Amino acid sequence: MTQSDSNEDLTPSARITARIAALGDWRGDALARMRALIHEADPDVIEEWKWMGTPVWSHDGIVCTGESYKDKVKLTFAKGASLRDPAGLFNASLDGNMRRAIDIHAGEDVDADAFKALIREAIACNGTAKPKRAKTPKS
Repeated sequence: MTQSDSNEDLTPSARITARIAALGDWRGDALARMRALIHEADPDVIEEWKWMGTPVWSHDGIVCTGESYKDKVKLTFAKGASLRDPAGLFNASLDGNMRRAIDIHAGEDVDADAFKALIREAIACNGTAKPKRAKTPKS
């Protein structure tokens, strides 16, 4: 049985917890810290598990994803290009039209208050998105 098979019956939150534990190094610690800050910023955030194993935090749409790589933890904000980032937390995916990301490397720390403000702004941005119009049926 593979790890993904054993996790099939888990909730998204349990899968994220399992991912953090499986990392077993500084990346797990970093992802756990950022997850805690997301929940501090928005206790109503929804945890999801998408795209074959990506932790996702949503509130009225995707707020951010949390990927782990060999050399970094990447938090990608779906609408990051629309967000103000006065603390300069975004340091990756800066050329995209929509997304912005924060790459965290070993030994790096992210300003907790600035990160929580960014989470709250992302949620506010999701809340102000224009609703999609229903397609008019063709006669």
